[in-house]
Amino acid sequence: MVTLTMLQRKFFKFSPASSEEFTSASRSIKPGLVCCGIVSAWTWSATLLQSSTGSIYIWLVSSWYGAGGTIQVCMFGMIASKVKMNANGAHTFLEIVKVRFGTGGHILFMFYAFLCILITCGSLLLGGAATVNALTGMNVNAACFLLPIGIAVYVIFGGLRATFICDWTHTIILFIIIYVFIFKAYGTSPAVGSVSELYDLLQQAAIDAPVVGNQDGSYLTMKSNQGLVFGAAAILSGFAGVFCDQGYWQRAIASQPESTTKAYMLGGLSWFAVPWAFASCLGLSARALLNNPNFPTYPSPLSPTQTSAGLAAPAAAVVLMGKGGAIAVLLAVFMAVTSAASSELIGVSSLFIYRTYFRPNATGEEIVRVSHYFICFWAVWMGCWASILNAGNINLGWLYYVQGVVLSPAVIPITLTISWSKLTRAGIFCGAIGGGILGMLAWMIGCLKIYGQINVPNLADPYSAVCSGLTGLLFSGIFTVSVSLMSPGDYDFSGTRAIAMLDNQAKDHMHQGSENSSRERESPLDLEKQPKSFSSVPSAPKDEEQRIASLQRVFKKAFIYSTIFAAIVIIIVPLPMFFSHYVFSRKFYTFWTACTIIWAFASGTFCIILPLWESRKEMGTILKVAYRSSIGEPSI
Repeated sequence: MVTLTMLQRKFFKFSPASSEEFTSASRSIKPGLVCCGIVSAWTWSATLLQSSTGSIYIWLVSSWYGAGGTIQVCMFGMIASKVKMNANGAHTFLEIVKVRFGTGGHILFMFYAFLCILITCGSLLLGGAATVNALTGMNVNAACFLLPIGIAVYVIFGGLRATFICDWTHTIILFIIIYVFIFKAYGTSPAVGSVSELYDLLQQAAIDAPVVGNQDGSYLTMKSNQGLVFGAAAILSGFAGVFCDQGYWQRAIASQPESTTKAYMLGGLSWFAVPWAFASCLGLSARALLNNPNFPTYPSPLSPTQTSAGLAAPAAAVVLMGKGGAIAVLLAVFMAVTSAASSELIGVSSLFIYRTYFRPNATGEEIVRVSHYFICFWAVWMGCWASILNAGNINLGWLYYVQGVVLSPAVIPITLTISWSKLTRAGIFCGAIGGGILGMLAWMIGCLKIYGQINVPNLADPYSAVCSGLTGLLFSGIFTVSVSLMSPGDYDFSGTRAIAMLDNQAKDHMHQGSENSSRERESPLDLEKQPKSFSSVPSAPKDEEQRIASLQRVFKKAFIYSTIFAAIVIIIVPLPMFFSHYVFSRKFYTFWTACTIIWAFASGTFCIILPLWESRKEMGTILKVAYRSSIGEPSI
């Protein structure tokens, strides 16, 4: 990544020394790379490990997990179009809140933003460290520190664009590993070897250890009470993890205006294949191979602690491929942790309140320098935070369920801030705080009524999490909308549209040296025209009306597409199969597995091939100029 950034500095127009380039990649990222970045950033440790763990007990947890994460990304495409429409010069969603609702609203949502990053960082590092420890014996606390510190190096050096390039590289490796496991489990492994054989092993597993709450105790059914509750928890956790995370807002800001929504729709559809294909393969294999002598814990099953730590997928990989399987899972988890953690590091650097409260007139160069310092601090703090959680016996599964509990009350107020003109300051405070209080009460009361006592393990149980998350989300929305309508606002978004780019505000930003300025003037490449904030460039009112009308049409399309997709994956497909108590036949299970494989290959095409195709001319020009430069020929 550092090498690629050096090439970019030499042969590319944009320099990461610019604050706009560092924090938003000069708002020039094409949809294929944004799609890839979304898939990579949303592929956490939990995406690979938690979905596979759930599949040990409830097969279709993999599809519930996928549905619980992909619909939010698709729906965020609507928010992305509103960002381009109403705050094209913004750098963070907190900046939008500050302009619209002042310091109070900014502090409120800053609390939720940093809380989201803390939970995300904890999930990433605990899942990754547990896997590294299980497969290599490395100390968990050492892994918690070494992972983020190594990632911080290329994030500091290359900024947001470096994380996109890293995302693309890691996504290639991730999909290759998924394809290897698919072919191994369903085709060549002596332990399984075919879809039909895996079906037989799962049928036998249902006889040996039937699942309570599933139709006929089967693993191959949508009629699963636990699965339905897990699906609800996954949806709540997904909304909280996407809408409160600066990383997704930052990718919307970084993308080209005309293709933002397209990128998020493609990203959501492509990401769905990761938990669906990976967990359907390794999660089911882990259940089917418990009685295999090569299973790491044979003759005993995985302990509850090992299961909650997400070690089902590594155990299945060891049986399917031996040491090579362990290495493949280790690499996949490392790729997931690295990409997602780099997204969090660049996101948290942009959330830092240096310019907001300490130096309002700070130049772009100064902000980049402070961002570097804060990334270093946060990388170390991530390791400390993960070690604290590990010492308290908090694991990946616990954080996954609690995410929806603590963050759900902020989802609707944050969403309406950029999209609803009648929203008021009183509405967001009543919604976020009132919904949070009721959610906490529901969490405690539900845990006590369902399990008889309140303790750490019971609080992270899916039933407790759903009680709290659903209460917080619904009442937050009710309070936000109803209080706002009592005395509705009439905001025209002129304030948020006036947010300008940092480098355009700073007259002396380019004082980073005449050397850098000269290099940019003399650069042989002008690959992309740098997009400009509409607020900083005069434009005719008619042009601005056309721009807003175009983005409004994009918003409507995103609403239609995301609604249809959400209805399919949450209602149309699973619920009839749930209420019909259908147990999969051999043929239907084969068809279902074929769908996961086809979807995985289609997703790989979008994430790997599309970015290359979109930038084929630019890459060719860079290679040509680099070659001429290496042999001493003139660049032009």
